Amino acid sequence: MIRFDQVSVRYADAAAPVLRDVDLHIEEGELCLVVGRTGVGKSTLLGAVNGLVPHFTGGTLAGRVTVDGRDTAHHPPRELADVVGVVGQDPAAGFVTDTVEEELAYTMEQLAIPADVMRKRVEETLDLLGLADLRHRPLAGLSGGQQQRVAIGSVLTAHPRVLVLDEPTSALDPTAAEEVLATVTRLVHDLGVTVLLAEHRLERVVQYADRIVHLTGDGGVTSGDPATVFRTADVAPPVVDLGRLAGWDPLPLSVRDARRAARPLRERLAGQPVPPARPERPPTGSGGGPLLSARGVVVRHGQTVAVREANLDLYAGEVTALMGRNGSGKSSLLWALHGAGPRQAGTVRVAPRTEDAPGAAQQAARRGLFGGRRNRGPRGAVALVPQTPADLLHLETVAAELAQADRESGTAAGHARGILDRLAPGIEGATHPRDLSEGRRLALVLAVQLAAAPSVVLLDEPTRGLDYPAKQALTGIVNALAAQGRTVVISTHDVEFAAAAADRVAVMAEGEIVADGPTAQIIVSSPAFAPQPAKILAPLAFLTVDQVKRALAQLAGAR
Repeated sequence: MIRFDQVSVRYADAAAPVLRDVDLHIEEGELCLVVGRTGVGKSTLLGAVNGLVPHFTGGTLAGRVTVDGRDTAHHPPRELADVVGVVGQDPAAGFVTDTVEEELAYTMEQLAIPADVMRKRVEETLDLLGLADLRHRPLAGLSGGQQQRVAIGSVLTAHPRVLVLDEPTSALDPTAAEEVLATVTRLVHDLGVTVLLAEHRLERVVQYADRIVHLTGDGGVTSGDPATVFRTADVAPPVVDLGRLAGWDPLPLSVRDARRAARPLRERLAGQPVPPARPERPPTGSGGGPLLSARGVVVRHGQTVAVREANLDLYAGEVTALMGRNGSGKSSLLWALHGAGPRQAGTVRVAPRTEDAPGAAQQAARRGLFGGRRNRGPRGAVALVPQTPADLLHLETVAAELAQADRESGTAAGHARGILDRLAPGIEGATHPRDLSEGRRLALVLAVQLAAAPSVVLLDEPTRGLDYPAKQALTGIVNALAAQGRTVVISTHDVEFAAAAADRVAVMAEGEIVADGPTAQIIVSSPAFAPQPAKILAPLAFLTVDQVKRALAQLAGAR
């Protein structure tokens, strides 16, 4: 169905090809998962399937890509629309109409499909994707999971034989992600659609994959069955990492299979003290009081109440994960705490800056990774990285953005560059920020915002587009901020990241904070929010693979 024959892709001024001599054959009806580090070329590989690469992205493509017998070199995307359906990382960005039904019909209108056929296909797609009750709903009022299903449906009405999905669950809560993946697997099993899917949150999708395509980072590609490829891949979900650590063979790809293999490991760890998931931090802060205190915060968007009487105290040296379903009010609360967003009622008070209250916290703030003279501009007190971080980028090169961040923050030249290299090493300074992948662009914005070492750091879905090593680097940076007396709030659907990074979890539902407490207590109590190691090793209280690794090392040392 999809064939790459000695395909290489090189962009102008690039030091090396993104893809080099790729030979790949994907059969009809396969669900093929594309994996690899951030920036290795996954989006380029996907774009080559429908001709976006190189017809619209530029660059040079050598070799031959064929889809259902059509050579993409001679068929631009518009001539492949009836064969290949593409859903990008941000489905809402591709909507061109106002309602669900209109969006499902739009692609067929462009293909001049007869009206009676269009009506029939719209009805079939509404039923297939569970959208019938939403047919007249405005697209802007849908949840993230509903928008993702509409985006998939809008390309399915053309009856493509291939579906290309780029990060389909990156913006979704766990329940919505399960709904979307259930839809995708149904397309594969019931309709024989070939699905090519790139995803960083592998723990959500790996169990459904028939084949793994691994981009190795040097332009090369390897493919094979998931258990074989993940034995040596440089990215892997927690269930695979745990299987590698325990020496399980074959490697489990689902929590169910891992629990069956984990009985000896659970017996070995029973009674063993569970190491802390996060490093212990020395006491910091301004006299024990909160750095930020919110009382009775109300946010309305038109007639919709997004946040209802929210109360929240944020303390120095603490990392808080803000979780909940799509549309529960997390982003609205963050913007209200920052001060740039609307707030119809309530108060938000920020403690005096550490420069104005000399002491241990000030001294800590001037040391380490985020040290240096603190900026007295807006980012110096409360910083916010939004869900669309590219909105904060306006200069022509990565180097210019980083230099501007250093100047505004009053830090030494190269300070922001050092933060970026911890998050996503190897980004060329001459690169235009808009040419970066989603993950690398996010890393750049994080570096720009964190350069000022603000007292309160608000991150809205910061792990979108980040691979596992980049998330580990982000966890290290978040811990460094907390250790130096800042408070960090992370709105996230990434339960594995929350388990590793957060001291505390606050859960929102319908605009209210319905649960707030220690991470282990909150996330393990909900199947939707429990990380994979917790599900595999329950009733033991392990949240991360790293905790298991350290516990096993303690056992080995005791002997």
